[in-house]
Amino acid sequence: MTVSEKGHAPRTHRVHLPHPAPHPLVESAPARYVWALARLALGWVFLWAFLDKTFGLGHDTKNAQAWIHGGSPTKGFLTFGAKGPFKDFYHHIAGAAWADWLFMFGLGAIGAALVLGIGMRIAASAGALLLVMMWTVVLPPANNVFMDDHLVYALVLVGLALVSAGDTVGLGRWWGGTALVRKLPVLK
Repeated sequence: MTVSEKGHAPRTHRVHLPHPAPHPLVESAPARYVWALARLALGWVFLWAFLDKTFGLGHDTKNAQAWIHGGSPTKGFLTFGAKGPFKDFYHHIAGAAWADWLFMFGLGAIGAALVLGIGMRIAASAGALLLVMMWTVVLPPANNVFMDDHLVYALVLVGLALVSAGDTVGLGRWWGGTALVRKLPVLK
């Protein structure tokens, strides 16, 4: 830095940029409803997987393979679907009771939270983690070098939490005002 004749450092000019205006795609009523519909749709994806695997509704899980009839919600996918660098890990946990319970709890809780619009931060984090793990089961994906629907859904989940999608057509605003959530904001 150079010093002026008077012994002071030269003044630098600061450029003050205005804060960006609120983005209409997040603040407009149509955008809020689109995000709410995305939340409900993705919540139904999780809930349907939970219901089908629990009761064997015949979509992906036949009645005889239902969890309530002793079937394993992780065994088939992790045994026959796992490939790539994590294949041995997933084969090892396929059908383990703890993996079945954890997987089913995750599907049900994430789906319920999304449909209700509560606990969006935890639901988005847990859902994104579950989806990324499911993505690692099928590496490399069948239709792309690395991208598939699991990663897209994970990104959408993060977006849902960031825009407070549970506040529109959901219980998010009420949930956020409860004493529990005010005390522990991570539960919002």
